[in-house]
Amino acid sequence: MSDPHDAHIAANRAMWDETAAIHERARFQALLDQIAAGGFSTLDETERAIFDRLGVARGLDVAQLCCNNARELLSLKLAGAGRCTGFDLSERFLDQGRRLASAAGVELELIAGSVYEIPRAFDGAFDVVYVTVGAIGWLPELDRFFAVVARLLRPGGALFMYEMHPCLDMLDPDKGFAIQHSYFRTEPYVGEGDPDYFDPSATVSARSYWFHHRLSQVIGGALRNGLALESFDEHAHDVSMVFAHLAPAGLLPLSYTLVARKAPAA
Repeated sequence: MSDPHDAHIAANRAMWDETAAIHERARFQALLDQIAAGGFSTLDETERAIFDRLGVARGLDVAQLCCNNARELLSLKLAGAGRCTGFDLSERFLDQGRRLASAAGVELELIAGSVYEIPRAFDGAFDVVYVTVGAIGWLPELDRFFAVVARLLRPGGALFMYEMHPCLDMLDPDKGFAIQHSYFRTEPYVGEGDPDYFDPSATVSARSYWFHHRLSQVIGGALRNGLALESFDEHAHDVSMVFAHLAPAGLLPLSYTLVARKAPAA
């Protein structure tokens, strides 16, 4: 029996492959220049504080789900993480990640495919699973996602999410704080022919599907899959590039951080 979301995932894969070409033209050389200059890192103060608390720089093994071109994963590797493995739908973005890693002189393991189909060979292989910047909006089923996270983690391992706040799905970034959509929306947002978020002069022609997940679904999904909530915070700054213009008003949470831990071995 086919998965009802197969068409959504296939469409999003095509969209990200198209987007990869736009981002390569718009910013790939800048990333290479930053690597060549030394001290490369995309991590902000919020991320660094949590990674420090988790002890990632002591050689912990990290998986990043929906890693795009793996620039954050590369930052962790350069900061002292151990085995670093990234998973993403788009082979074209992963090819960029391999080239970035090569330029930095380090090894990243980058695997193409749906997050729901990560091979069982990776079960129990990681101390930390990391998710950031709008990743879960491309995933139609959140409980299935947390089930994958739980099987990837070693006993005692931690999930770290640094994500866009779901209340932002109620807004249109061009219309300020005026509510445009219900927080309890269940149907996906459909994009087609939209400007690229890095290069607004370029249009992404492929259709895509973005799935709204309420905060209760995020926290509940972690709990239902055996991950104990260790910390949760909401932030007034934007982890993406989309809603940063709303930050100065300080009216809404624009991002959140969540750490949830798998039970240690008995």
